Amino acid sequence: MKELALVFIAIFVAELGDKTQLATLSFATKYGWVKAFLGSVLALAVVNLVGAFLGDRIGHLLPTELIQKGAGLLFIAFGLLILAGKL
Repeated sequence: MKELALVFIAIFVAELGDKTQLATLSFATKYGWVKAFLGSVLALAVVNLVGAFLGDRIGHLLPTELIQKGAGLLFIAFGLLILAGKL
């Protein structure tokens, strides 16, 4: 249960004010809060299911430090692409 709370808090804080939250806010103005909420919850559930599954599989094959560094580099790459107007 401690691990679940830790993951919840980390993800909750990380997601505050991010693009997904702002997109959900925008969709809510057009489609209402229920449809925006349900659509975003379903999308995030599927994305996170894929991430959790792949993390579980890759975690047995690669060192955790390598996975974390790779994720960090991807985060930076996406940020740079957004800043450059490519995404």
